[in-house]
Formats: sequence, C-alpha cells, structure tokens
Amino acid sequence: MRNKFSKYIKLGICLIFSGKSFSQSPQALSQISLFLNDAALYSDKYITPATDAAVYQSSAGWMSSPKKRKLFAVTLGVYGNAFMVPKRDRSFEIKNSDFSFFTIQNANSEPVSTATVATALGNDSQYYLVGQLDSNNQINMETPKGINQESIVYPYLQGSISLWKGIEVVGKFSSKVKLKRGNYQVYGFGLKHNFSQYLSSLTKHKINLAALVAFSKEDISFDFLDTYTSYGNLGINRITGKVETSQFQISASKEWKKFELMLSSITNRSDIKYFLTGEKGQIEEVIPVQYILNEKLKDIYKTKFNSIWEISGRYQFNKFYVQSSVAFGKFVNTNLSVQYEF
Repeated sequence: MRNKFSKYIKLGICLIFSGKSFSQSPQALSQISLFLNDAALYSDKYITPATDAAVYQSSAGWMSSPKKRKLFAVTLGVYGNAFMVPKRDRSFEIKNSDFSFFTIQNANSEPVSTATVATALGNDSQYYLVGQLDSNNQINMETPKGINQESIVYPYLQGSISLWKGIEVVGKFSSKVKLKRGNYQVYGFGLKHNFSQYLSSLTKHKINLAALVAFSKEDISFDFLDTYTSYGNLGINRITGKVETSQFQISASKEWKKFELMLSSITNRSDIKYFLTGEKGQIEEVIPVQYILNEKLKDIYKTKFNSIWEISGRYQFNKFYVQSSVAFGKFVNTNLSVQYEF
C-alpha cells in the first residue's frame, strides 16, 4: 500500500514539473499526501454507519414462508422496506488531533478544537475543514451533510419458484432508489429448502421448518467532499460503499387457518468496500488524486458478521398474501409486502 502511494506521489511530482510550473510544487505534493490521509479517515467515519445499515436492509424478507409449496408454484411480491435510523449512528466527533492536514472551523469561520458532524445517515449540520497546500493555495471544505431522515424507505420486487424436493429459488431486485444526497440499490438470489417435510409430526400440526442461503449486493452512494484549488477541483464529490452479503437463515412457522406466524434466525457475513465514484477532477492532470485515494480506501475495507432475529406475520386472501416483518439486532428494520401466488 505505502509503496503504491509513494509511486503515485512521485508520478505526480514528475507530472507537475513536466506539465505545470508551480514554485511550491514539492510542498504542495507533501501536503496533498497529508490531505489524502485525512480524507480516508473521514471517509471511514462518514459512510460506515450507512453500509452497516445496508446489511440489515438487504437481510430482510428473504423467506415469505418456510412451508413446502407445490412443484413449480410461483410467488411474486411488491415489498416496501423501512429502516429506522438510530440516533447514535447519525453523527460522530472529530478533533483537530485526528488530522494531519485539516483544522476545524465553525460556520462563522472560527477555529474550534472539536466538532460533532453528520454521518451519511445524519443531519444538515456543517463545519469547515481547512488546510493549506502551499502559500497561495488553501483548501476549505464543508463537511458533507447526511440524508437527514429518521427512516429510509424504498420499494423492491421479490419472486420465487418452487422446485423438486422442497427446494425454492428466490430473487430480489430494487432499481436505484434516490435518497437525499445519495442512492441505494440491492439485488440478489437465494435457495430455500424445507425440512419439515421429513417430519410428519410437524406437518400434522401445521408447523413448518426451512433453511435458506442467500447472496446479495448492495450499492450505496452519497455526495461527499469537493473543492476548487489553483490545481483544479479535486474530484472527490461522490463516495460509494459496495457490500456483498452472504446469509444463512433458519425459519420456523405455525399456521392458524389463513394466518402464519414465522420466527427466523439470520446470520450473515458482509464484505464492504469503499470507492470514490464521482467525476474525476481537473487536478487529475497533475496527480491522480482519485486513484490514490481509492487505493488508500482499501485500508478501511471491512468484513462484518451480524446475528439478526426476524419475526413475521402473513395473512392469505385467496391467492394474495399480506406480510409484515420486523428484523432486530444492532438495528431495527421493518418490511411490508403484498404477494401473489400462481
């Protein structure tokens, strides 16, 4: 990592001296190195709560019922998901001692030693991050705002088809959902297998048992930092978290006529990566800032494990079903759907 970073800093110096004429270039390049360190630090604290939340959103509603369906039965559903944003994940504290390049100023441009700023899930409060590239060039950035919502609501489609021996294939897909200052998308597939078919004592009492494995991808992006300098704009105005989640779920349900109550235990693993995905800045003519920062963001890639409980109720109207569920653990996520079974 350090070798790659040094390589591109040296490349930037060569580009500056060959294509630009800045008397303070070596100083500026050294300061850009410090700036990139601070930007990576801020990126981690800003977007991590949102990618953690994305895991809960993608984990919900995979299994509509653990019971065994007829061969080639098809179910299609329209789902609405609502993630409750906890207060603890809407902000974080920064201090001047956290940074090697930036210092903090309030809205009145007065220096402060600490500040509470918004995560991607936070509010509209803002401070300024100020640093000096060289004697003629100051970077003055507003801290990025959050989505300023108490809940994140989005629709998606989900369908399934039952195959032989109690196996069912499930797929879900949402188009890119527009959030305030961001976007969210989820898609994936899963395989369910019914186990209660092997235990007549369970089916006799309308008790169903099944397991599911699923794989999903979540993309979540937000407006981020950007500013203009005499070297051009920096091109870090969009940050994206890409999450790949593998999930194992075991569910049990009990039927009472047209109503079914289900309890699920969910365990998942998520690999989370971060990228700058906005349009490249003019400074790229001098130094590949976006590439270098994306390399530095590899240091904050994460693998996280979650244990989640989900409780769900489902009611049948002829071939239509209405289902509501609540998933809870570190966060709370709710889900409401209308399904049709062919």
